[in-house]
Amino acid sequence: MFCPKCKAEYRSGFTVCADCDVPLVDKLPKERKEKTRLKQTHKDAKFEEVIVTFNQGEIAFIKSLLDDAGIEYYLKGDYSNVRLWADPMRLMVRDDQVEKTIKILKKLDFGSSGLRSEQKETE
Repeated sequence: MFCPKCKAEYRSGFTVCADCDVPLVDKLPKERKEKTRLKQTHKDAKFEEVIVTFNQGEIAFIKSLLDDAGIEYYLKGDYSNVRLWADPMRLMVRDDQVEKTIKILKKLDFGSSGLRSEQKETE
């Protein structure tokens, strides 16, 4: 038995996921071969840099917020675990979602990050 939401595996006899409170299924659906944060309908969209940071913890938190908000993004330099401190990670957001992203990120207090300023936002 598996949880379709968190993908946890359970022994037989269990019917509901203890963490997600959803009914368990016998088999998980096959995952797509290629996962991407970019929707196919927007593959030609333009992206703009919103934040620059070396902090992987910040990026993990930001990614979860943007995923929840349905914002399309990608990271330039998301290989920092290989080349620690060599290049910062740059959060690139679809141009029509930049304003929404900045509103979300302004509520956070990340001292080491370079959040795009409002001045650049209006240019």
